[in-house]
Amino acid sequence: MALRTIRTKEDEILRKKSKEVKKITPRTLELIDDMLETMYDAEGVGLAAVQVGVLRRVVVIDIGEGPVVLINPEIIDKSEKEYLEIEGCLSVPGEQGFVFRPEEVTVKALDRDGKEQIIESKERFFSKAICHELEHLDGILYTDHLVEPSEEQMKEIIRQRKIEQEDEE
Repeated sequence: MALRTIRTKEDEILRKKSKEVKKITPRTLELIDDMLETMYDAEGVGLAAVQVGVLRRVVVIDIGEGPVVLINPEIIDKSEKEYLEIEGCLSVPGEQGFVFRPEEVTVKALDRDGKEQIIESKERFFSKAICHELEHLDGILYTDHLVEPSEEQMKEIIRQRKIEQEDEE
C-alpha cells in the first residue's frame, strides 16, 4: 500500500468523467488499498479514484463503520426528501459549503471481489458521502451545488444536529 497524492480543485482531471472498470485486476485491488490508506491518512470519509488521478469508477467510503468499496457504482434509487447540510472535500481543502442531498440512497456496485452488491443507506451522513463520491466519477464537485441557506434553514440544521447529538448520547 502507498499514499497517493490527492488532486485539488485546480486540477483538470477532477472535471473528467471516469471510465468503467471492465475487470478487477491486482492493479485495481492495489488502487483500492492505496485509496483507503490515502483517505485515512487525510482523515476523510470518502475518496474517488479520480481524486488520486485515476479515471476509473472506483470509490471508497468509511463513515466509521468500516470501509465500503464501490466499483462501477450507480444510484438506483433515492428519496425525494432532501436535507441541507454542510459539506467539504479532500480535493477542496479548507473550504465548506451547504448542499442539498437526499436523505436515503440505494446504490448498486461491485465489491472488491467483483460481486454485485446493493447498498441501501437510510442514514443521512452515509447517503451524503455516497452522493458526493459518485459525483466525482462524473467530474462534479460539491461546489457546483452550493446554496446559501435561509435563516429558517439554518435553524432547522441546528435543530437536526441537536437531535442527532441527543441520539448519540
